Amino acid sequence: MEWDLGVANEKQKLFFLARTTFVAYGGAKGGGKTWAVRTKAVAGAVANPGLRVLIMRRTYPELEENHIRPIVSLVPKEIGTFAASVRRMNFWNGSSIKFGHWAGDQSELEYQGQEFDWIFIDEATQFTERTFNYLKGCLRGASPYQKRMYLTCNPGGVGHRWVKRLFIDRDYRTGSGDPEGDEVPGDYTFIPATVEDNEFLLKNSPEYLRMLSQMPENVRRAYRYGDWDALEGGYFSEFRADTHVKEPMEIPPYWRRYRAIDYGLDMLAVLWVAVDERGRCHVYREWTREKLIVSEAARGILERTMPYENIEATFAPLDLWSRQKDTGRTMEEIFRSCGVPLIKAGNNRVQGHMLVKEMLAKRADGEPGLTVSADCRRLIGDIMAIQADDTDPNDCAREPHEVTHTVDALRYFCVSRVAAARESEYREEPGFFGGEPGEGYLEY
Repeated sequence: MEWDLGVANEKQKLFFLARTTFVAYGGAKGGGKTWAVRTKAVAGAVANPGLRVLIMRRTYPELEENHIRPIVSLVPKEIGTFAASVRRMNFWNGSSIKFGHWAGDQSELEYQGQEFDWIFIDEATQFTERTFNYLKGCLRGASPYQKRMYLTCNPGGVGHRWVKRLFIDRDYRTGSGDPEGDEVPGDYTFIPATVEDNEFLLKNSPEYLRMLSQMPENVRRAYRYGDWDALEGGYFSEFRADTHVKEPMEIPPYWRRYRAIDYGLDMLAVLWVAVDERGRCHVYREWTREKLIVSEAARGILERTMPYENIEATFAPLDLWSRQKDTGRTMEEIFRSCGVPLIKAGNNRVQGHMLVKEMLAKRADGEPGLTVSADCRRLIGDIMAIQADDTDPNDCAREPHEVTHTVDALRYFCVSRVAAARESEYREEPGFFGGEPGEGYLEY
């Protein structure tokens, strides 16, 4: 039988022929990314018996509109059939294409232990680096095929920074001491494409080019020309690694210390914050953990709080004071009974995030009101990744949910009233830490 898959442009041909482990395609909008994903996946499944393919989009409506329906229409029944119950196209030669969308933490359970030869992440900048790294773990299996991951991307979105780092800046993490943990430059290929490369689109939709050209300047640079510096910032555009991230330091004993938590069974996020004598705040420790009941969360918080740390207060969201229907108790009561008393933090999202922005802003002396220890990698990554809400630019997005936990904990701290440190309130106390006189400080 004859089967016409269409004609690829020159950039799409490069995408089809690339043989590195990670291949990214795109940059500007209109470069033919989605067609390239569908065609590469189907052609690969037909040409390679037993090939296991995964096509991933951020949401199911996008997945269905851009991939499931077109591929079901494209593939003749003599070659493959679609099993709707498991969202998988099964080919006559034993190959398969699994269609997936990423629903946050629950998707990690869905794909745990699954194996694929090729994984396509369409619109990769809509995914977090955590998701990218998790899906890399699914590139495995005993089949003879080289394991590859294909990505399409435009500037902007929650994954902008990690995609730009790997494929545009080519800034790789090496020297970890574990060769398997290092990023190898030769594993990554980027194929830039713009709307000019897509002759089919220009011929059939000439107004598309005009629409791109009429966008605001920074958006036009990103979507029309694929400029990765045009949409560099997320919601917290004030945050700069060279300004706000500080090397781990010894916290002076007279600084006041606080904790802030965001708790749910899906994720616990805890921040330890010190406040100096000028009222500047420094996040010096973080801890995140999934699927902890309240007593386990409280125990973990206490284990990670040093004996010499005098925590002034632990701020938490209002929902922890809601009574459970079955027991009549609140989660705050359980935290308190386990040795972690909580103080209510304001829950106005817009006001809270605006206060975070104010604390990140530089003061009159040129230094910001809040800094973060370089050890707090999760918080740093989440602050840089989280985007503005599509419907309310004054608020930050609630999705992907996995990047909101530490940011919410920081918000609870910033909306709460804290006191600046006063060195005069402290005096040296012999043997306070079990050592020689003069080694510790104790508050009056």
